[in-house]
Amino acid sequence: MSVTHDFSETVAVITGSSGALGSAAVEAFRDAGATVCAVDVVEPDDEDSLLEPDEGVRFYEADLTDEDDVSRLFEEINEDHGRVDHLLNIAGTWMGGDHLEETDTEEFDALMNINLKTAFLTSKHALPHLQDAEGSIVSVSARSGLEGGEGDGPYRITKAGIRILTETLAEENLGTVRANCVMPSVIDTPMNREMMPDSDHEKWVDPVDIAATMLTLCSEATSVTSGAAVPVYGEA
Repeated sequence: MSVTHDFSETVAVITGSSGALGSAAVEAFRDAGATVCAVDVVEPDDEDSLLEPDEGVRFYEADLTDEDDVSRLFEEINEDHGRVDHLLNIAGTWMGGDHLEETDTEEFDALMNINLKTAFLTSKHALPHLQDAEGSIVSVSARSGLEGGEGDGPYRITKAGIRILTETLAEENLGTVRANCVMPSVIDTPMNREMMPDSDHEKWVDPVDIAATMLTLCSEATSVTSGAAVPVYGEA
């Protein structure tokens, strides 16, 4: 069954837009008629970028771990488009890892900054615009953030933090801004295939399918859904 959504006359801000999931979300929202503000530190012409901006998509470079830069970003987006209806917090990374006693503090800090601080800062500075538009936030948590595990503790901690951030945003903005998150298992990306070449890639989740779920969570089809952590496990 094919489901379509009409996002015309809306503005969607999508972070991590140069990556596999971010670029899939950009395409999904663009195809649904939204004006897309694609945000990343990796520019579209970089060899590692999967983003292909075209009509309906404008790229914004920003360091989302720097609050001054995030503030500047939303001022610029507001000047350009006059509104923000949807925020997709996709910026993030996975670094594998060691047992906690062998984990470098620099690695812990990097994961906290890239995975959690970015979502906090973008949500903080998007909220005044989202409150005006009665919009929505969808962030990316992870299945592994539901429990502790061996070897990637800092990653799990940051993704558990995304879920709590989502619940907090939903509670503080009841009736105004909806906030939800998705919880993928392993996403089928070039980087993950390179890092885990011996895994069963057929059971991983296609970024296009996750993007479709995120689109639905921003749509009127889920107008009474807020504070949810939605599994997107695929066959894993």
